[in-house]
Amino acid sequence: MKLTSNSFADGQKIPGEFAFGVPDASHHVSLGKNRNPHLAWSDVPEGVKSFAVICHDLDAPSKGDDVNQENRSVPADLPRVDFFHWILVDLPADLRTIAVGEFSSEVTPRGKPGPAAPHGARRGINDYTDWFAGDNDMRGDYFGYDGPCPPWNDELVHRYIFTLYALDVERLPIEGRFGGAAARAAMQGHILAEAKLMGTYTLNPKL
Repeated sequence: MKLTSNSFADGQKIPGEFAFGVPDASHHVSLGKNRNPHLAWSDVPEGVKSFAVICHDLDAPSKGDDVNQENRSVPADLPRVDFFHWILVDLPADLRTIAVGEFSSEVTPRGKPGPAAPHGARRGINDYTDWFAGDNDMRGDYFGYDGPCPPWNDELVHRYIFTLYALDVERLPIEGRFGGAAARAAMQGHILAEAKLMGTYTLNPKL
C-alpha cells in the first residue's frame, strides 16, 4: 500500500497552511489555517473493509518545564514522547482520497465536535485536549485534526508521521471518546496493511 500527499513530500517540511501554529516575529507564534493536508492511497490489499488514519508527532517533549519559556530552550537530547494530532477511523473501503481542508479548515477554540465525521467515519480526540486542559479560553475536547504547533524554543525539528491502516473490519471495535493509543490498541489483529508519510515542522527561527 502506498500513501502520498500533494500538500508535502515525504521527509520534507509541512507548509504552515496545515499547522495549528505558525511563526510570528512579535509573539513567537500565531494561529495557522490548521487545514488537514491532502492524502491519497493506492495498492490497497484485498479484503479491506475500512481505513484509519493516525497522525502523531514523534518528538513531543517528555517534560514541559522549558516549553515556550523566554531565555530557555527545550534541549534536543530531552527524551521524547508521542503527541497525537489526528485519529480518524471507519473510513469506507472504497475511499482513496482525503481533500485539503475536508476534515479541518481552521483553529477551533475549545475543540471540534465528534466523534461523527464525513464519510460516516469517526474521529478520536487528539492530544491538544490534554494540552489545553488548564486554559480557560481553549480547553475542550479536540476531536479530529489539529496540526503542528511544536514549542517555539525547541532545539529539535519535529517529525510528524501520517499512518494509513487498511483494516479487515468495517467499524473499529472501540466506542465513545477515544484517543490515539486506544485506537492503535483496537486495531491490533485487524491490520491488513499500513503505509506511512513523514513531514517535518518547527517554530524555532534558529532552525
